[in-house]
Amino acid sequence: MSLTVALRLSTPDIEALIQGRTIAAMPRTFIHPGRQFALYPGDTSINALPSEQYYRSDFLPAAQQALANLDSETVSIQAWAKCDRCEILDETEAFDFLSQLTVWTEEALQETLSQRGHIFLAYLRVYHLPQPMEMPVHANPLFIPLQPPVTVTEEMPVLSDRLFTQRCQQMQARKPPLHPELEQLQGAIASFDESNLAAKELHRDIKALLGWVSEPPLACDSDYIWIEQIAAVGNSSDGNEFERLVRKSLIKLGFSCTNDNPKANLDPDKLGGAGGVDFYGEQPYPIVGECKASKSEKVPSKTPGQLIQLGNNHLQDQYESCLKLVVAAGELTEDARLTAVNNQISVIRPETLQNLVEMQTRHPHSIDLLKLKECLQAAYGLANEKVEQYLAEVRQQIELRSHLVGVVKNYQENTSLDSAVVDALHGAYSSSHPPLPLTAAEMHEILIELSSPLAGYLGREKGSDWRGDHFYFRRDLADIGGK
Repeated sequence: MSLTVALRLSTPDIEALIQGRTIAAMPRTFIHPGRQFALYPGDTSINALPSEQYYRSDFLPAAQQALANLDSETVSIQAWAKCDRCEILDETEAFDFLSQLTVWTEEALQETLSQRGHIFLAYLRVYHLPQPMEMPVHANPLFIPLQPPVTVTEEMPVLSDRLFTQRCQQMQARKPPLHPELEQLQGAIASFDESNLAAKELHRDIKALLGWVSEPPLACDSDYIWIEQIAAVGNSSDGNEFERLVRKSLIKLGFSCTNDNPKANLDPDKLGGAGGVDFYGEQPYPIVGECKASKSEKVPSKTPGQLIQLGNNHLQDQYESCLKLVVAAGELTEDARLTAVNNQISVIRPETLQNLVEMQTRHPHSIDLLKLKECLQAAYGLANEKVEQYLAEVRQQIELRSHLVGVVKNYQENTSLDSAVVDALHGAYSSSHPPLPLTAAEMHEILIELSSPLAGYLGREKGSDWRGDHFYFRRDLADIGGK
């Protein structure tokens, strides 16, 4: 498609559209459905009130940051949009509900109506541009010509088809947000420093739960770049890099350490070096271990023997209570196997560690570290088989839940109902070639889990008893991709 014009909106309004916070804009002219245009970020001089009064408090920090990034000579266009619908609002509109569904205050809506005599409310389907487009600052308050025209595609929508349709229906019905408390939390977290990776991940997850963005694919997790290298580096001769990756893997799985002893810690940037254990974590339980990267040679008995010696040297009385783990690529010699078995040391290959971390990355919190501990303690010596069995169980549980979410989604699409009771869903589940048979009560327990606010795959309307609970689809749960 070729765009010939750009629509000027205030920079904060465009930021809200790109973030998925809203699908609505208030252009100064009526926009016919189907019209397409780039989104030109301008200042807030077209707004009816100062930003502090115009934007809701949970969006105001993002609005102020967007304005601070404005340049006096050029603008950066990052998105384009297609108008899906345009409404004309007057004084009969319930602005309190509309404010909850946008980033504008009720006062801003009232003042805009007072100044203009009416409000054009455009529903915009927004798409990212592959690369930002720079152009000079233009004073035109409405449409700005693009010379030459810009070719765009629909490959990078801010919202999926399903989410956009859902948001349109919510906007037209003026239904209030389902989780205003999560919106407040999102606003608070959004102001955290960009270097706070935990806050960034939580921020992304909350936006997905709220339906502000489509769920990002795994490739968006920057950690996946190094996760894909675990097995390859473990089967190389780069021992230092393998030790660093193992430490990062344990942190990704949920282990942590506050120990400041440089010879026994979990910091990927502070390796223990000669004479130190390769990794040591304290929470949720103590774990200590050695790494052995190799291209082809077997793992000798000195590898588990070194763990015993160095572990006792640096941890002393704490060593015995630790889960003891060796991550090694080569085949164990018989002496190494006996040393590991007799000293309660578990050994896994780099491929198995990579499988664990990939699962945790694709499906956060799917790896239960206490159950992993049980697997490792049940298989002193080579523990790959036990861990892979546990991973197979996790995959099965995820597939079951993914299937059940799909059953709810398909039921709604096939019946045109907004929700379904437990017995109806159980009938649909039983006839859907499910991965596991479930009773209605067992299925209800999983439906409750999937509809919790921090899962957000389904929604729930509570009935008079558990059979009277209604469930409805909210977002897809990706399966494990055959892995």
